[in-house]
Amino acid sequence: MYEIMIQESFSAAHRLRNYGGRCEELHGHNWRVDVVVGAKQLDSTGLAMDFKELRQHTREILSSLDHAFLNELDPFQEMNPSSENIARFIFQGLEAKMAGRGVSVVRVNVWESDHSCASYLGDGV
Repeated sequence: MYEIMIQESFSAAHRLRNYGGRCEELHGHNWRVDVVVGAKQLDSTGLAMDFKELRQHTREILSSLDHAFLNELDPFQEMNPSSENIARFIFQGLEAKMAGRGVSVVRVNVWESDHSCASYLGDGV
């Protein structure tokens, strides 16, 4: 299996409902996102996937989150916009874009600080 990874970022505000701490208040992050995609075979040019294409798909998803109050967006009106849930949201969006392309989304990491991240690896974990 081959893997490639890109990093992107977005800025957004959120609050964690029923958290019982400071993160229950409105606050923001400059989020960093790592996307890892895997392929069993390389294409005719020797690539698992073009970084540019993966970056474009990722940016399309992140554009809906950038400079937003995440709690007001679907699906975060019902579930907390935690790093874990944001990672799953991005993963599932990318998974839909990769369907039938010979690649699979392996992992999405969402960093809310330089020292704290959450990952989503799909249902296969």
